[in-house]
Amino acid sequence: MNLEETWIIIWRTFATYFVILVIFRVMGKREIGELSILDLVVFIMLAEIGVFSIEEPKDEFIHAVIPMLVLLLIQRMSAWFSLKSQWFREKVDGKASVIIQNGKIDENEMRKQRYNFNDLLQQLRENGNSSVDEVAFAILEPSGKLSILEKQDNPSPGMNGFLMPFITDGKVQEENLKRNGKDEKWLLTEIRKRGYEHPEQISLLTVDHKNKWYIDEYDEKK
Repeated sequence: MNLEETWIIIWRTFATYFVILVIFRVMGKREIGELSILDLVVFIMLAEIGVFSIEEPKDEFIHAVIPMLVLLLIQRMSAWFSLKSQWFREKVDGKASVIIQNGKIDENEMRKQRYNFNDLLQQLRENGNSSVDEVAFAILEPSGKLSILEKQDNPSPGMNGFLMPFITDGKVQEENLKRNGKDEKWLLTEIRKRGYEHPEQISLLTVDHKNKWYIDEYDEKK
């Protein structure tokens, strides 16, 4: 390796660093543990492209920048579709799975998620639980994190202590209603009492175990 190639590698290292830094900033803020599958794939591919651009000084640098920008476009498009479509969001990112309900482990759901008892016990220990008997509900989030609601924190038989949404993106979450012993008819009656005729008017609705309602309207005036 001659001196010229050495300087090219140094320059490309700096350039690649700043290009990837800008791309990450444009992608938006998100914790590493909360990355979606699409984000993770983009990150891995960016790293591979970055290494290739540095290790091949004879190749044009623009040949690395173009696929990086294409990946950014893919990520931005997927983020937009995730905002607009719950179906797309669930298919790509997955959705939360109830592993423990009313103190009982759901082995079928664990098998579906390829989640074993060692994983479950480890995350319970990390939460400070010494026994499964202490847990009222445990939900495996799309990120892989186990959200735990202990029995002492959940005086009601429902799951509202988890802020499970009843309406998201204007759509009624029938599965969450069922888990809380409610149905769509009950929900429609309740939202009409609060001045809403249709679920489509609401972007997010949650009810906690103290029966405190949170309703966020679509495009509400600030």
